[in-house]
Amino acid sequence: MMNITPMVRNILIINVVAFLAFDMFNNSNQFALYDFRSPNFRFYQFITHMFMHGSWMHLFSNMFSLFIFGPMLESRWGSQRFLTFYLITGLGASVLFAGVRNYELNQLREDTVSYINAPSPIALRQYLDEHLEGRYNESVLEEFRTHANDPAMIQGTVQSVKEIYNSMVNVPMLGASGAVFGILMAFGMLFPNTELMLLFFPFPIKAKYFVMLYGAYEIYAGIQRMPGDNVAHYAHLGGMLFAYILLKVWEKDRANFY
Repeated sequence: MMNITPMVRNILIINVVAFLAFDMFNNSNQFALYDFRSPNFRFYQFITHMFMHGSWMHLFSNMFSLFIFGPMLESRWGSQRFLTFYLITGLGASVLFAGVRNYELNQLREDTVSYINAPSPIALRQYLDEHLEGRYNESVLEEFRTHANDPAMIQGTVQSVKEIYNSMVNVPMLGASGAVFGILMAFGMLFPNTELMLLFFPFPIKAKYFVMLYGAYEIYAGIQRMPGDNVAHYAHLGGMLFAYILLKVWEKDRANFY
């Protein structure tokens, strides 16, 4: 869109350096965002997770979007306001994600306790279907049905359910996606009629329609979670929501759109 601006450049450098450093020492997990139930949770993770990425592709996709859409926003606001926007939308994304995650893990905990109190083959299937979404071995259920009254088998399934709960509590979130989706929302609001040519779209699309379509997809993907989907869709939506709120406050007297 335009030449890279100072704060966008600084954020890019920090993210790349952080990825290389923590990948080298293999200790990025302590800076990713964990649920508060996890022994790995620290309050500073609400900020640090924004500069952690799980792979080169994850890093590239976020930084490429920052590089494309960030400079026009920084040119309008200035570097300090752009950094404020980036951090607030990233933090807001993590707060919304943490809230949704808390609700999901509360449900998981209730189902785990219910199973521990009344284990059975039918209850185990319901638990696995609900929380593993088909990602389990049918032979385990078949063996349990065959030995439904075996105390050792029952205890083994109880232990497995506890391990599932503990593993899900300790799944971290990391990445700059919340802040990047905030940038996308801001770009679509401030420059709604700017036409974008995207690799996966065969024709130009105005920024406002691109943002609306992307937002609608994130809502759908968050509600209809597909098996194996490990994308934090509600963090993306959180970034967009907080961006919308900030823009309404910052740009309330603005009448011109591009």
